Order: sequence, then structure tokens, then C-alpha cells
Amino acid sequence: MGKRSLPPPPSHVSLAASLGNDGIIMVLFETPSGFAIFSFDGVRLLLPDAMENIWANFGRKYRAKCVVWRKEFQFFEDKSADINPVTGVSKELSAMLMKWCCPGYKLAVAKNEYKTIIEASLGIPCLCDDAMMEVMWGLKNIMHSLVPEEKSELSKEERLQMSQGLQMLLNRYGVDVKPEMVSDRIIGLACVLYDCDGNEKVHSISLHDGGNILKDVSGIDPRDWSPMKLATALKMVCYPGEEIVGGDPKEMFSDDVLLKFEEDAHKYEGKMYNAICLKIYNELLSYNEVRTVKVEQLRSSVKEAEKVYQTDKDALRSWGLDPPSKRFKSKK
Repeated sequence: MGKRSLPPPPSHVSLAASLGNDGIIMVLFETPSGFAIFSFDGVRLLLPDAMENIWANFGRKYRAKCVVWRKEFQFFEDKSADINPVTGVSKELSAMLMKWCCPGYKLAVAKNEYKTIIEASLGIPCLCDDAMMEVMWGLKNIMHSLVPEEKSELSKEERLQMSQGLQMLLNRYGVDVKPEMVSDRIIGLACVLYDCDGNEKVHSISLHDGGNILKDVSGIDPRDWSPMKLATALKMVCYPGEEIVGGDPKEMFSDDVLLKFEEDAHKYEGKMYNAICLKIYNELLSYNEVRTVKVEQLRSSVKEAEKVYQTDKDALRSWGLDPPSKRFKSKK
């Protein structure tokens, strides 16, 4: 019996249909002084790689403009009374929510408590899961650009606590940083690395056809090769004899493979889009160069954050106060 093929991933259209309203959901965002309502591209919450990607939409304010749109913001004097397990949702907050959460719209909230209260009081279906927490992290990260009326500051622990997606990227690059040490610069550098990885994934899809031709013509299977290695191979057969600046081919390929490239180069004439192969090769080379620089800058920034954190912690202890990490944990 042959292997059972996996079903295709759900389409954007089918995911949007599952949410209703073309996939747009509403988001209740709590600031230090009030509540804001945003609309958000909810399909992003349902994609298979949602946890890896959502944070990057909020790494810089210009990126968020493509996925989240502000609807309203109001100040509330006592937020604990406006959404309360005993009294429910206040008249003012209810009016705000009902104004934007038309029938069929789902509302994302940051706390399961809020989900319970709002669903019971207003009948609005609410979302509250790990993917939604990534959105909340992002909204906190760029709060003042989205809600300029809010003059109060979130605490450092609340504003820059680690998102799961950001943690995944940092782990992939071997960068270890405590949540309380995450800075705006660290987030910005991580966004650059995220973009490099994303662009490489796009090119890896384009390289797939070239890899199939390589296998058909020369019997070389590039299935486990990195995009850069495959792009290098394609450049070598498309432009035999030209310089390879992305690494030493003798270190990348065996002698037998290199000989095969040389002997079969003429067989690829008319089979490859040479200019496209060269363009992809040069762009991947550029991404690798950017990665090298940004990873070094990221590690330097983490070291600097560790120094600042340690200095602040020592100062607090000298005053008889708890260090930031302990104060943060005590809030949970």
C-alpha cells in the first residue's frame, strides 16, 4: 500500500469563511487608561505557522498597518468596574462593544475572564488563545503609535515581555535573552532576520523546479540541500566557469558532484531560466550577508541589555528592593 498523501492546507478563503465577515475580527485592547477597539485580519490566527509569524506584524508600527485598524478608543476611570465578574460589562463599555461587534463578528480579548464576562453579558463570541496573545503582545509593543491619546506607560514587563514567536526566532539563531531584557532594538533586529528567512522561503519554492531539472539531467538529488547550496549549484550549471562568491564549491560539494556539474553544463542550455537563477543566487547571497551582520548586532545588543539589567538589579538590591525578575513573577 502506498503512502497516504496529506490533505492540502486550508485556503485563505476557507479560513476566512470559518470566521465570517471575510475573516475580519474585532479586538478589545486594554491600555493603562482605557479600552481601544481594533479590527484585525483574523485569518492570520488560523494559519499553520501563526505562532511563528504574528509577532513580526507588530515589530515596527509600519508593519502593523497592513493587519490591524483602529476603530475607537475611550478613557475609563475604573476599568475594574467596567468589566466585572459580578456586575458584568458597564453601560459605557457595552455601548462601545455593541457599536463595533455587529452580529456575526467575533471579539478577541486578552483574558479568559473577559471572554466569560462578555459572552455571558452581551452574547458576543470571544477568542482568547495563544495566537491571540501574540497579537496583544504586538499591540502593547506599538501602543503609543496606535493610541496616541494614551499618555501613561505600560510597565517594561508588560510592554516588552517575550512573545512566543519572537522566542522561536531567537532560539533558531542561538540567541538567549530573558523576557525582561527584550528591547526595541532587539525586536527591530529580529524583524530583519525574520524578513531574510521569509524571503529565503519564497526563493526556495522557486528553486524547487530548478532542483527537479538538476535531478533529471544529472541524476543529482538536491532534496536535503539548503536554498543557498541549491542556488549555487544552479548558477554553476547555468554560468559554468564564473566565480562563485557565496562560498567555496569544494567545501559545498563532493568532487564527483563538481565533476558532474562541469561535464553536464552544456545539457542545461535551454532548460533553465538563467537570469532568474542568477537573480535568486545574488539575493540569497545578500540575505546571508545581512544575517551575518544582524546576528552579530543582535548578540551585542543582548550583551548590552544584560549589563544594563545587572546594573539595575544590583542598584535595586542595594536599596533593599526586589530585582525586576522577582517583581515580575510576583505579579503572576
